[in-house]
Amino acid sequence: MDVDTRLLRYFVAVAEEGTLTRAAERLFVSQPALTKQIRQLETQLGVRLFTRSRSGMDLTEAGRALGERAPALLADWDRVLRETRSTARRAARVLRVGFMASAANEATPRIVAEFTRRRPGRQVDMKQAAWSNPSGGLADGDVDVALLRLPFPGQDALRTAVLFTEPRWIALPAGHPLAAYEVIPFRAVWDEPFVAAPSESGRWREYWLATDERDGHPVRIGAVTTRPDDWLSAIANGYGVALAPASAARFYARPGIVYRPVEGVSPSQVCVAWASSGDLDPVVQDFVRCCLDSGRPRPEEAAAT
Repeated sequence: MDVDTRLLRYFVAVAEEGTLTRAAERLFVSQPALTKQIRQLETQLGVRLFTRSRSGMDLTEAGRALGERAPALLADWDRVLRETRSTARRAARVLRVGFMASAANEATPRIVAEFTRRRPGRQVDMKQAAWSNPSGGLADGDVDVALLRLPFPGQDALRTAVLFTEPRWIALPAGHPLAAYEVIPFRAVWDEPFVAAPSESGRWREYWLATDERDGHPVRIGAVTTRPDDWLSAIANGYGVALAPASAARFYARPGIVYRPVEGVSPSQVCVAWASSGDLDPVVQDFVRCCLDSGRPRPEEAAAT
């Protein structure tokens, strides 16, 4: 019998987290989808793996037996997969770099140019991730390194180095009454509907809703989007407002939207992130050094924020 490793990962997440809710957040999937996958695994194996209780999901005897072996099995498979992909990338001389929209912005071309200078003949493949995947593909092993914004789910299992910090601003429909203000207190938008990332993006979504900086005031969600174009359309069409990096005013300027500085929220940190296996990869480490050397904003860029 062949079992999809994805189903085993879902099983391990539920076993370790103890609840479907926490496991779904960790895996960036919806709870109904996770429930369906666990049932599919139980059907394939012909055994019951979990029982529901008031405290969450409890392992059966069969579940405990699988739980003792599945993590090691997945770790071995991940190692084989990384080695296979790494060999292929070295042969192709390609470095895969994941990024989220508005990550390093102006600094990205400088970073790539410096890297190709240090590693002539090496190609950089930039891969933009949806907001439902705030690790930029690192968590799935789809990329070697990523340009991201802190915080994001799973960052504790990765290496990160902060490149620079910039303020968070607020994006508003052009006709919004607050658009006439030069600086907007964050408290003034607490009751506004917000355009948000999907709930499975966890900490990343909560940070861009500033849930920890509302003094317990609840968040209203006006729309959920996974891509910059949809995000811009939702704001322009009046479905809500949204926090954004200050540099978004330059990179995502469009008719119908205005960006304003906002008081009362912490700034955003841009980082380069990589898996621990990248510590032993000289190509990955060269890219990290290029990020640290070339990734900080120039004076004119910093002044623009």
